[in-house]
Amino acid sequence: MEKTAKIYIAGHRGMVGSAVYRKLKNEGYQNLIVRTSSELDLRNQAEVIRFFETEKPEYVFLAAAKVGGIIANNTYRADFIYENLMIESNIIHQSFTYKVKKLMFFGSSCIYPKLAPQPLKEDSLLSGYLEYTNEPYAIAKIAGIKLCENYRLQYGCNFISVMPTNLYGYNDNYHPENSHVLPGLIRRFHEAKVNNADTVTILGTGEPKREFLFADDLADAAHYLMLNYNDSHFVNIGFGEDISIIELAEIIKNIVGFNGKIDRDFSKPDGTPRKLMDVSKLFSTGWRPKTDLENGIKLAYQDFLSK
Repeated sequence: MEKTAKIYIAGHRGMVGSAVYRKLKNEGYQNLIVRTSSELDLRNQAEVIRFFETEKPEYVFLAAAKVGGIIANNTYRADFIYENLMIESNIIHQSFTYKVKKLMFFGSSCIYPKLAPQPLKEDSLLSGYLEYTNEPYAIAKIAGIKLCENYRLQYGCNFISVMPTNLYGYNDNYHPENSHVLPGLIRRFHEAKVNNADTVTILGTGEPKREFLFADDLADAAHYLMLNYNDSHFVNIGFGEDISIIELAEIIKNIVGFNGKIDRDFSKPDGTPRKLMDVSKLFSTGWRPKTDLENGIKLAYQDFLSK
């Protein structure tokens, strides 16, 4: 990937896309192409065709997606499957049509079956039932992986896929209903502190375990793989360790400086009991994450305060 190559980052305003943009800028890439959703509707095939016709990018990072937490995924089920299928289908097909040299598709750890053996190995894909609450989003992401695989098989396209674990960091979504667990907890503890509340309630038992990766570490891994990986099989990107939601809440509580107590709402669903990625494939290449959870949350909280 030459420093002067035309590189399109789809979804550059989101957490993943903005992290990739920062990484490439810092590495000295000079020709980054971006569009906001108001400038280019990636769900619209005609608009995407016109964009590729005009810009002719040589490399593509496909980080654009409709994303949200457990409540959003379960509420807007049709929107999540339709919009994500359209975005990835349009970009991947036009990348083939306009002879993009290499494309990277960002999936999600929710592609794995609900009860797949832990840690989650790449070959567990399609080996069992998905978690119901985010099934539409997961199916769309699986379709993206299979698009990349099959454009490679039929046409020889160098399209690769990566599966990040749960991410957090700069430009995260802190919406009170539609955010993921970590940014959602940052917001709730912060508001409780500001309002001098006695308690913060977390949804479910707090026992499920999750793995978290700082988004700038994901961008570092993505750049590394774009330079060094050309296989048809997708690659897990994670931290390699997980933590229970109740332990996560305690860390965030301390960083935010909330002095009340933590309650649990046992009537709410827990989702998947555990989601730890097997990152042995990636780690065996020599790459490692740089940001530990506590320091990463401190950086994310400062970003939240600045917004």
